[in-house]
Amino acid sequence: MATISHGIAFDVSPVSGALGAEVRGVDFEELTDEGFERLHALLLQYLVLFFPEAAGLSPQAHKAFGSRFGDLEIHPFLPKLDEHPEIVVLDSDQGAKADVWHTDVTFSPSPPIASILQIVRCPPSGGDTMWSNQYLAYEAISVPLRDLLDGLTALHLFAHPNGSFRSEAEHPVVREHPGTSRRSLYVNRMFTTRIPQLGKDESDMLLNHLFTLSERPERTCRYRWVPGAIALWDNRATQHFAVNDYTERRVGQRVTILGDKPQGNEPRWGHHTGTESAAAVARAKR
Repeated sequence: MATISHGIAFDVSPVSGALGAEVRGVDFEELTDEGFERLHALLLQYLVLFFPEAAGLSPQAHKAFGSRFGDLEIHPFLPKLDEHPEIVVLDSDQGAKADVWHTDVTFSPSPPIASILQIVRCPPSGGDTMWSNQYLAYEAISVPLRDLLDGLTALHLFAHPNGSFRSEAEHPVVREHPGTSRRSLYVNRMFTTRIPQLGKDESDMLLNHLFTLSERPERTCRYRWVPGAIALWDNRATQHFAVNDYTERRVGQRVTILGDKPQGNEPRWGHHTGTESAAAVARAKR
């Protein structure tokens, strides 16, 4: 499929039925405002865009493209590209293998809205990345369970093993996307620890069910990297997973756009303490 922007044909090819599209014909060094707006619309439509022809994107152009979406993050502890603190270096030789389904930095009060990753070195086989569509995960849930989830929040936590960094945030279990008004699941296996309105056993059972729903293969796409390819994804309605099936070195450079506060329904219940009376529960349901 070809889409025309400012006289330039963007060739758009979906990569799965659930989400994701390859986009060709984009010159990031000369991207017009009109071209950017078209890419932004495609991002809202497909949730993750792949640019296989973007080899050699300079750090300056990488940052400039990210800055069109908003302010760039300077990550508190991940390695950075020399002289470019906004660009995180993800090197498998330094342990950068995120082989758990997750949404980036949900432990922050304002998680990132998007990330732009360029793979500068990849193994000849293996090392793919997968993404999942969290709109579809939410829409697959029965109406009675959706009604419950719409009134719950979840706690998200990250604590660095060396004790140098710790962050926790509470977000709606179901968030509404500010650009599309669609609702999506907003819990993930890496960072979500508890639904505080429920008892621990109840929370664990429900979260495990939601994690499974969010990771089902029919709601995913899988991308085979080539050196220099770029992925741009919407962090508000996706999860991703770096497939750890390789031994040779894999290196990526990523910029991340600072986030907004996830919006959803107000919680209908307070945090569970195990001492709520039947009368208090009945009042909360009114």
